[in-house]
Amino acid sequence: MMHMTGIQWSAWALLLWSQHLTASTPLDCRDDQGSLSHCTSISQEKLLDRIIHHAELIYRVSEELCSLFEELFIPFPFRLQSNQAAYACITRALPIPSSKSEIQQISDKWLLHSVLMLIQSWIEPLAYLQMTMERYDHASDMLLNKTKWVSEKLSSLEQGVVVLIKKMLDESTLSTVQSDQGIVQNDVQPEVLESVLRDYSLLTCFKKDAHKMETFLKLLKCRQTDKYNCA
Repeated sequence: MMHMTGIQWSAWALLLWSQHLTASTPLDCRDDQGSLSHCTSISQEKLLDRIIHHAELIYRVSEELCSLFEELFIPFPFRLQSNQAAYACITRALPIPSSKSEIQQISDKWLLHSVLMLIQSWIEPLAYLQMTMERYDHASDMLLNKTKWVSEKLSSLEQGVVVLIKKMLDESTLSTVQSDQGIVQNDVQPEVLESVLRDYSLLTCFKKDAHKMETFLKLLKCRQTDKYNCA
């Protein structure tokens, strides 16, 4: 049996990953003129299903990103520090429900706006991550491509949620609460280890928030179909 080298295995995994994501249901709302007509023309139910599927993929890839980043750059002791919340997440100040009881009590409207707040709070930090990882000496193509994919698909998810809010609530979106913790610091060049740990913290925090987005959207779907039995 032929054994693949590390480079061959990485190329094969990247090909399989790309094919899997290409085959997934698209959520590209904008047309050639920049309007959101591609999403406004489909039913509310189908749009919510596509948004949920999109959120599931984003969370799944965020998990893979964290694992890949750990393997490439994070010594094991520092992984333990991150798990112990050595760095505060940038969305900690947002008025997002955290406990199960809080989540169950909030309205559909606030579920949707909570998802939108999380999405919009991460668009700039993910663009920053994509930029910084391109400067890493040993960043693999898989890591760079997945970071770019998540950054792009988060913007697509934002478009879908904006249209869904208009469909379900018949209103425009609320202004979001921005994080008070700056991310991009062009005039400061941190030490290498500090920079790597900061990026790792961003990835782990995004993974947690991506899971929240998925959970909120699935709860919303459940309420549309079985309002009294949504756990």
